[in-house]
Amino acid sequence: MSETFLTGRTAVVTGATRGIGFAIARALADAGATVAICGRSQGHVDDAVRRLTNGSKRKVVGKAADVRVSTDVAALFDWLDSEVIGLDILVNNAGVGVMKSTAELTVQDWQQTIETNLSGAFYCSREALSRLKKRSGGYIINVGSLAGKNAFAGGAAYNASKFGLNGFTEAMMLDHRYDNVRVTHIMPGSVDTEFSSGSAKADWKIAPEDIGEIVLMLLRMPERTLVSQVEVRPAKPRK
Repeated sequence: MSETFLTGRTAVVTGATRGIGFAIARALADAGATVAICGRSQGHVDDAVRRLTNGSKRKVVGKAADVRVSTDVAALFDWLDSEVIGLDILVNNAGVGVMKSTAELTVQDWQQTIETNLSGAFYCSREALSRLKKRSGGYIINVGSLAGKNAFAGGAAYNASKFGLNGFTEAMMLDHRYDNVRVTHIMPGSVDTEFSSGSAKADWKIAPEDIGEIVLMLLRMPERTLVSQVEVRPAKPRK
């Protein structure tokens, strides 16, 4: 398969200014797609676009948007309509994690986590689906977590958002499979990013670039075949 097998296709990646989202955006652009990224800060978005395009032929544009806010999301997709032709791929990657016991969680902690990790994916998917229909189909990939299947102490809000994302993704797949929209849930374990403040870099963790490769693998699959869930773990986790 050619390295530019996505030439002529357009992708949106949320939360793509760093970490997993940045790696996915780079993988898609390297494969020939025109990529639109978003993050909450226009400065961070502009910096990510510069890093993604510097000295390369990658086609990347970006706009600030807070996926927790439905009007921000609508404005992002309206902007996209004026910047690129059509939409083929959406990667819902934006996420936050507030790790506290249930008693310690504030209402703001809860709302921020649920609205970013779950509501944001709905808002973006809702906007994308009408546009994918105009292209006679496409692909939505939600980046969740193994925390969507395995609860842990201190993860009440995070677990709730990721368990919810698991159910939302599966239902959306069932809703739209006959509209030629494939939907996949990628569920990584420990990834080597700065997602959790103070977490140390570690060679045993999954590299963000590995998630980018998984996204490309999914997009290479024949349209007759759907990989509905991908669970990803470090091959040799810390003992």
